[in-house]
Amino acid sequence: MSEPPAKKRLPIRWLTLAEIVGLIAVVIAGLGYWDSHRERSFEARERASAERERKAEASREAQTGALKQTFLITATPQGSGDWLRLTAVHPEQVVQTQSVTFPSAVRPDPIETTGNPRVEEGWLGAGILKAEKGRGQAGKEVRGRLPLGIVTVYIEDGQTRSDRALYLMGYSVHPRTLRADRVELEGLSLVRRGVGEDVQAAVDALWLAADARP
Repeated sequence: MSEPPAKKRLPIRWLTLAEIVGLIAVVIAGLGYWDSHRERSFEARERASAERERKAEASREAQTGALKQTFLITATPQGSGDWLRLTAVHPEQVVQTQSVTFPSAVRPDPIETTGNPRVEEGWLGAGILKAEKGRGQAGKEVRGRLPLGIVTVYIEDGQTRSDRALYLMGYSVHPRTLRADRVELEGLSLVRRGVGEDVQAAVDALWLAADARP
């Protein structure tokens, strides 16, 4: 019985020094490329992050500037609610004059103030009592809100500006024995800014809309 022929071994070829040096150079070049690519990616992420932060900062500055330019009034009751002291939220906005418009059913003509922004009960108390009487609320404890149109001229950063807005003024009516019911003014809340030229029409529309509610 004959033995199978022995398998031939493949000849072993050792790399030459030049080939080894070339292989090392390829490996080093690959590592250098990978490191350079990683560095470029890191720099790109850093630039993207810095750009996002720059845009966010610009947005914050724009919002701050817009907020600064917004004119808003707060009201503080004085005495026992006999009148409201009106104050700009931003102290750098100095009120010069104001024109306060009321619903025609309460007071048909606006009140002009100069240098002392306010709303007095004496301007509208009788009109409020008349309106509440028309609603069948005479002699009752009542809480309500009255629309006001306020056009303000003010100074900001040395420039004269103006604001036209609708507000709701809170009030309460307190019955009194042998005397007329007492109207107490409570405060203001903003409805909207940018009212058109016909402030009276805007105030009356808001007043009628409130009356139409069930």
